Amino acid sequence: MNGQTSHQQPKDGRHDDDAALTEFLASLMDYTPTIPDELVEHYLAKSGFQCPDARLTRLVAVATQKFIADVATDALQQCKARPAVIKDKRDKQQKEKRLILTMEDLSKALREYGVNVKHQEYFADTPSAGLDPASRDE
Repeated sequence: MNGQTSHQQPKDGRHDDDAALTEFLASLMDYTPTIPDELVEHYLAKSGFQCPDARLTRLVAVATQKFIADVATDALQQCKARPAVIKDKRDKQQKEKRLILTMEDLSKALREYGVNVKHQEYFADTPSAGLDPASRDE
């Protein structure tokens, strides 16, 4: 060695990354995402983004679909972790089988992703909804 250390990455590594990215973008054209391209294009245009490349639109659709799936999974976990309220023995079997996703579950899941959701007082997802705020604490 001549005292110099070589920190260069092989040039083939970058070429492999480029080839993998190109292949992935090409595969997006064969995939039909759950979120329609027209909806993605609408919200991209509404935010001021315009791109004629349909692959990029599909990429945003896939990323959005992944985000929604992650939030839904986390909200389901929040729902399962919440203790079930059982009124009588007949309802016990029904409550064990049926989960009810509330806005509170969704809000907690979204909070983990930095999205804060606040709902109005009239939003009815609790038994005390619609009552006078002063009488709720009784």
